[in-house]
Amino acid sequence: MKAQTSEIAFQSSQMNGMNVHILPTAKFKTTTIVTMIEQALSEEHVTKTALLANVMKRASARFPETKLLRAHLDFLYGAIFDVDVMKKGERQILQIYMEVPNEKYLSKEDALLEQAIQFVGDMLVRPYVQNNAFAEKYVTQEKEALRKRIESLIDDKMKYANQRVTEEMCKGEPFSLLVQGRVQDLPAITGQELYRYFQEITTTNPINMFVVGDVEPQTVADAIRTHIPLARKAAGELQLGGATKQVAEEKEVVDRLDVNQAKLNIGCRTQVTYKDDDYPALLLYNGILGGFPHSKLFVNVREKESLAYYAVSRLESHKGIMMIMSGIDVGKYKRAVEIIKEQLEQMRAGNISEEELTQTRATLSNQFRELLDSARGMIDFTYNGVISGRKRKLDELLAGIEKAGIEDIKRVANKVAIDTIYLLRDKKGEA
Repeated sequence: MKAQTSEIAFQSSQMNGMNVHILPTAKFKTTTIVTMIEQALSEEHVTKTALLANVMKRASARFPETKLLRAHLDFLYGAIFDVDVMKKGERQILQIYMEVPNEKYLSKEDALLEQAIQFVGDMLVRPYVQNNAFAEKYVTQEKEALRKRIESLIDDKMKYANQRVTEEMCKGEPFSLLVQGRVQDLPAITGQELYRYFQEITTTNPINMFVVGDVEPQTVADAIRTHIPLARKAAGELQLGGATKQVAEEKEVVDRLDVNQAKLNIGCRTQVTYKDDDYPALLLYNGILGGFPHSKLFVNVREKESLAYYAVSRLESHKGIMMIMSGIDVGKYKRAVEIIKEQLEQMRAGNISEEELTQTRATLSNQFRELLDSARGMIDFTYNGVISGRKRKLDELLAGIEKAGIEDIKRVANKVAIDTIYLLRDKKGEA
């Protein structure tokens, strides 16, 4: 008998030119407010968007010093606040995150929800500007901090290898860009230019705001209308690159750095994205191949053959890409590639045991059901539906996972093609 789920049911409407999604629930003792501003990934905008996120969280007109802003968060009973960027397919998302305790659980009644929405409004409508520009001291400091962050990527060899395989695989595509931007763009960005860009994206780009907590929707709506009076034009459609691309030939790329453990990353094109009917079958495919400890890559590459320290696969479901990632001894490179390719062939042939299928179904179902216990998880699930253009219900996705069989997985497996094999290895030995 299948476990019952309760649906993730946001109430959605337009307010002040934004798409606002409210989920009243007594499940949490905090209220979570997440605002997503979309931008098309591009060389022109990627660094400005990343820098803007860092500058926005330093100050506002009401709190022109970072220490004052932080003190106010403490005053809001230790509210959690951040502004950051993330990548979903060919989109770069600037995200404002705010989480405050629900006032119902406090000994004295403070209008915390309204104050939290006012604080988000400070970020979106009332930034700290001087002479029509973001304060030069914050822009200068954050440019330096962002430069260090981009340059430090090479210190995390796992992340570095993943970025390098993405760059090689998606040359000429916006997806190749690092979400934190490019060091060479930083010197030219001024406080004035950044403020002009801020005005542009808050006025014309798609904005989705999510509120989850034990709240009255009308109270939330009133506070948004009062404290976030955005003067919005009709949000235009973002010009995005295509999500799918056929593989012309398998590429092999080798980088050499001072590393103790080689990183073998294989980028595959799946031809399936979040909105497609085959998406549940793709989830099962990835789970059986390399998503979990019981998966083929883990069992065959790591356990049986002792070829890798780790071997996993991960989906980027808005771009239709799957990354296979492993840490290996460089001398085992050719054998590791061979065994990984064998696992892909096993999937194409439908050589999947009943145990692998059952275990993967159960693990995936549990993962999705766990979203119901996380405000952030429910927001991410719903937002994936918004940006993909297919607003799936949780029960619909769970039913799809339950229904997809080996023939469906085989069909997906035969669409998957290796695009780029990338090796990050030491400087010794032969090429």
